[in-house]
Amino acid sequence: MSSAVADHESSADGGPALFRLIRFWSRRWLDGTGPQLPDELRHTQHIQIVEAVAAATENGAEATVGTVAHLLGLDHSAAGRMVRDAGTDGYVSRIESAIDRRRTALRLTPRGTRLLTGAQQWQRRIFTELTADWSDEDRDRFAGYLHRLGAETER
Repeated sequence: MSSAVADHESSADGGPALFRLIRFWSRRWLDGTGPQLPDELRHTQHIQIVEAVAAATENGAEATVGTVAHLLGLDHSAAGRMVRDAGTDGYVSRIESAIDRRRTALRLTPRGTRLLTGAQQWQRRIFTELTADWSDEDRDRFAGYLHRLGAETER
């Protein structure tokens, strides 16, 4: 292990390390120098919507524009526009809520499910490529920590 890595392994440096990764990847996606999405996954805005709808419904709950807004950290009107656009492009559909007939729920269409599956396959491939030199134990531990952090931030 290099001394540069060893010098920055304390938990106190976890925050700066996390945000260094966020800056690194956000720049690459914005300027197009990061791992390119396959053509069928070019609708990154729609990927966010289908991931949010899938996350909201994975335990049997209903997805609404409000839950999408919460999961994506957006205000209701911005989430509503994104959901509308994803619906127009055939990734989500609106259905009557089973809980309250005055509300509208969201569900993935077959096209939305294919987009979600493709995005997750691509995400797994990139994770594997980025951690290719890691041991299986390190990769599994890091993946577990990412899942834990993600679950805690969604509360």
